[in-house]
Amino acid sequence: MRASLSSLARWLLLVLLLGPAESGSGSPRSSAEACATPDSFAAADPLPARQRERILSKLGVDRWHSAGFRGRGIKIAVLDTGFRGYRAHLGGALPAHVTARSFRSDAGMETRDSQHGVLCAEVLHTLAPDADLLLATWEPDRSDQFLAAVRWSLEQGAQVLSCSIIMPSWSDGEGGGPVHAELKRLFDAGRLSGRPLLFASAGNTAQRHWCGAYHEGSAGWHEWEAGECDNPILPWAGERVSVECCWRAGADYDLFVWDDTLHREIGRSCSRGDHNRACAVVPFQPEPSHAYVARVRSRSGTPSDFHLVVLGGGLGHATARRSIPFPGDGPEVVAVGAVDPEGQRKDYSSCGPNPTSPKPDLVATVPFPSQWRARPFSGTSAAAPQAAGLATLLWSRHPEWTAAQVRAALRDAADDLGPPGHDCETGYGLIRLP
Repeated sequence: MRASLSSLARWLLLVLLLGPAESGSGSPRSSAEACATPDSFAAADPLPARQRERILSKLGVDRWHSAGFRGRGIKIAVLDTGFRGYRAHLGGALPAHVTARSFRSDAGMETRDSQHGVLCAEVLHTLAPDADLLLATWEPDRSDQFLAAVRWSLEQGAQVLSCSIIMPSWSDGEGGGPVHAELKRLFDAGRLSGRPLLFASAGNTAQRHWCGAYHEGSAGWHEWEAGECDNPILPWAGERVSVECCWRAGADYDLFVWDDTLHREIGRSCSRGDHNRACAVVPFQPEPSHAYVARVRSRSGTPSDFHLVVLGGGLGHATARRSIPFPGDGPEVVAVGAVDPEGQRKDYSSCGPNPTSPKPDLVATVPFPSQWRARPFSGTSAAAPQAAGLATLLWSRHPEWTAAQVRAALRDAADDLGPPGHDCETGYGLIRLP
């Protein structure tokens, strides 16, 4: 099943544009689940301290710090799957003391070779240096562990939660599904006192996501474009790839991945007919120089819109619209996208619209300079903790406020970058403090 010439040309172009992504530790990511962010390819800033000062000034943080509002009395939970080496940064890039808890089966805080969570925590500590930090981790494919981490964070008194890990198959792509329902239940219970508030990265999947109506083509396969039933998958070098399809209730789809070099199927996720699915996932380890394609066909129910996302690579036929994945697609979550210093949306930053609420909510400038590594921290992963840090400062000044008031204050203070009002690329605008 050979990809068309136009698909192969698109594959070559996207490989040149996207290239491989890296982990927070500076080494290639070892699994598709780590694809929370395309790490920064920008050259090291020769004066990172000065760059941090410029960012704090632009956000308005320097004025709030001078007035004595530095996050005291507020607990922030950093939800992430990569905290390798965090102890080495205590008393420096991180507070001298943090409360850490693992919900992994092996109970390890530092099992995964990733420092992604350390970078997120560093951003929060820079913006809200007097706030208390909680670090919680889980296994990337265990939604029950993630929900347990959220529950523990709330029990510990966290008012602000920040998550820059995406899990596309944990929702229907539209802010619904059982994991969102449980997350909303936990937050509704926590709002008895008017709190808490969860910030999430909008995702970096705008160039590796497809969404649209199902259209049956040749031999019953879905057509991504007229006459094209193959969607080229563009693996990043050394990455394990996960192809993930999700949809709303009332339909079911089968997902297939083909090695187009060997002309054979290498993976499939098909309904067994004994339960109502809302997602299909096919992970695989790509071979060097091999070409891969994804195919989808309707299994049962009434065909409707569906989402396809590739983690660990790019996608030949892609749509930026409606590309915000779990957890940022949920109305109970503040989704934060990424813009460059000129206020232009980063090409990878995921977009709305979302049928349940306006998405993204806000955007932040990336990259964010780090104290402990030469390269700055980039992607929407660096954007979400910036918004969470500003919420922490607002709450430290207005402890009587509800989550809705903090959320509204951030929205009202944002610098509108696009057409007046909310837009599906930059939300309500660029974050800043009143």
